[in-house]
Amino acid sequence: MKEVIDAIDEWLAAGEVGIALATVITTWGSAPRKVGAKMAFTAEGRAIAGSVSGGCVEGAVIEAGGEVLATNRPQLLHFGVADETAWSVGLACGGEIDVFVERLDVLAYAAAREQVVANQPVTIVTVIRGDDEQIGRHLIVTDEAVSGTLGAAWDERVIELTRRTRQSTRMALLDEVELFVDVVRPSPALVIVGGAHIAVALAKLATILGYRTVVIDPRRAFGSQARFAGVDKLVSLWPDKAFEDTPLRSDMAVVTLSHDPKIDDPALQAALASDVFYIGALGSRSTHARRRERLSALGFDNTQLGRIHAPVGLDIGADNPEEIALAIMAEVVAAYRQAGQLRAGSNQTTSRP
Repeated sequence: MKEVIDAIDEWLAAGEVGIALATVITTWGSAPRKVGAKMAFTAEGRAIAGSVSGGCVEGAVIEAGGEVLATNRPQLLHFGVADETAWSVGLACGGEIDVFVERLDVLAYAAAREQVVANQPVTIVTVIRGDDEQIGRHLIVTDEAVSGTLGAAWDERVIELTRRTRQSTRMALLDEVELFVDVVRPSPALVIVGGAHIAVALAKLATILGYRTVVIDPRRAFGSQARFAGVDKLVSLWPDKAFEDTPLRSDMAVVTLSHDPKIDDPALQAALASDVFYIGALGSRSTHARRRERLSALGFDNTQLGRIHAPVGLDIGADNPEEIALAIMAEVVAAYRQAGQLRAGSNQTTSRP
């Protein structure tokens, strides 16, 4: 959803009333976009944001969207190699996707948008198959509230189900009624401790990749606004104080780059005591050996210390700050995706509430 918010906000502010929203709800094989990917567009595709296939089926989806806007009835589309339109829409590579196209529900969008821009999780439940009264209904579920309705008889069961659903998925409610449960989680965050030159490049690259960025450095010359103008949060405090205001969570990675144990070690202690998905520390193997000794003396065992990636980053032969930042970010992304696969594997919800 994040990829279409800015455009939808702009269109709504301009008074646009004909906005269609297309969502990938199922993929098979080498489909180019993941489940939950979205494309928003106005009538006849005059303005487009996002993508459901990287360009393969957008034309066909926009054409269907014109019918949706004209009739106010959503459509569930299928594209794939078994379809006679596969070659013409560009999915002859072997991938298949199902795409749900609907008129934008402004109230449901506003409720979901509020959570997304606040970096809070939200689950958007949509009826994708049902009768004319049911199809296209939405239920927006957050940690604190619920808005919309699928029908009084269903809401309680579906809300309970969404609390246990960690990945976007398609599921049957009844034989003739089907839902898409779209789990939208906050963007992962990269916490950079130490405003070294590598940190400048790393923060920029993380931003490009969609990560929220936090830079912590008590040394104002290193952690200055001039050096880190584009980061989401700049904290000029010692790490132990900084983490009181920025609690570490499972959707965060922590990388220490200061080369100063007085700064790096407290940050590593906090990271090791948390469930962050990645911990990395700059320095040579000998530097890290001494670091392990210091942390071991504080009570951390070998299993805990094994969470620290050091020397930080993938071994790509990097020899300048920008390449080192690339190596670090590649390792962070790999760890994040692996953590996501583990979360998906632990999701044992059934297909019916």
